[in-house]
Amino acid sequence: MNPLRSISSSASSSLRANLRSHLAPSPRAFARCTPSASRIILQRRGYADVPPPPNSPKESPLQPEVDRQRKLRDQANVGPFTWKAAALFIATGVGLYLYFESEKAAVLERRRQELSSKSIGKPQIGGPFTLDRHDGGNFTEKDLLGKWTLIYFGFTHCPDICPEELDKMGEAIDIVDKKTGQYGKMDQGVMPVFISVDPARDTIPQIKKYVKEFHPRMVGLVGDYEAVKKTCKMYRVYFSTPPDATASDDYLVDHSIFFYLMDPLGQFVDAFGKATTAEQVAEKVLDSMKKWDDAGGNAAAGV
Repeated sequence: MNPLRSISSSASSSLRANLRSHLAPSPRAFARCTPSASRIILQRRGYADVPPPPNSPKESPLQPEVDRQRKLRDQANVGPFTWKAAALFIATGVGLYLYFESEKAAVLERRRQELSSKSIGKPQIGGPFTLDRHDGGNFTEKDLLGKWTLIYFGFTHCPDICPEELDKMGEAIDIVDKKTGQYGKMDQGVMPVFISVDPARDTIPQIKKYVKEFHPRMVGLVGDYEAVKKTCKMYRVYFSTPPDATASDDYLVDHSIFFYLMDPLGQFVDAFGKATTAEQVAEKVLDSMKKWDDAGGNAAAGV
């Protein structure tokens, strides 16, 4: 054999043996690659040993301080909330509500006392006038003195409102008379007065016949146009009778539809509209009489 070939063959064999020894996997490395070895390794490692996901953000060491500053800022914006603060807030609100309610009640009570303490018959409406009575003679504001009076302005051709209001007036007077023991007495009790606002058609005989239908004590009054106009102005009564109307003319009369309560001094006390019942009118009259008597009555007033 050629000595050079023998040396070369020996060198090649030695080189291959060294390469196999470096490239061949060791039993430990091979075991790590097997499924059973992988399970053993995972079982021995704890949850804390599992590395975080590659995209998981790491908490900054300044994060707690940032959170604390944010919490302080939020408290500064809305204020610290505590049960004590909430209770104080509720108590303050209830206290203010009760205070304002009490003040409101006090104001209303003072107002009520002021109204009740007003003298009967404060002169707001009324004044001098002269008209003709249905039974003859004149009637002036002096004939109101010493008597309680209910006065209604209307006209005898009124189809419905005037009769209804005069019926109510007469019914209220009867209630008052029964409660004061004056029922059926012609010269005592409240005096009902009817004043015509239609002088062209309401003659003395016509008014005399008309007032008898409502109350036996009712006094009917009328005058010429200027006298009626002056009286209506004194009592702040509206009426639309034409100044140049005649008895043969066909016209409508619009007028105020309430009646007045006047005290024994001939001064205004109250007014009653269509919605007021006879019982309510009688109650007001009786209440005004009581206050008048408590203050001394006609003797104290000099009538």
